[in-house]
Amino acid sequence: MRLGIRLGVDVGRVRIGIAVSDPAGMLATPVENVQRGDGDVERLAELVKEREVIEVVMGFPRSLSGQEGPAAKEVRAFAAKLTQYVEPCPVRLVDERLTTSGAMRAMRASGVSARKGRKSVDQAAAMMILQDALDAERASGVPPGEVVTRS
Repeated sequence: MRLGIRLGVDVGRVRIGIAVSDPAGMLATPVENVQRGDGDVERLAELVKEREVIEVVMGFPRSLSGQEGPAAKEVRAFAAKLTQYVEPCPVRLVDERLTTSGAMRAMRASGVSARKGRKSVDQAAAMMILQDALDAERASGVPPGEVVTRS
């Protein structure tokens, strides 16, 4: 397992959920939400710099059949743009199928209402995406996902 802090990102239409790992790459924790729109990429770049992140792990919303739909294309374009702001820090796309629904289920199970949890679900999804990536790398010894190249 490589040492270093990773930033987990769940790109939504309204908000971007952010999570971060510990330096050992063992545990993901939620950090904040960033509003989509003006300044969103810049804020992520600030977090990368502030936290001395070694890579960004971004959820990639493939369909259940594994195909890339409109949401996946939008995330891929966002990741390519972010790459320009955070180089040489790599941005990786990792499969995020069902993470938002899983995060919502976990929050409901812990007693958080859907209304109150709406803002937290993005961070919880980012945390799940990042934790899955950390666990996969620890199990295989290989960094997860696909590295995004600059557009």
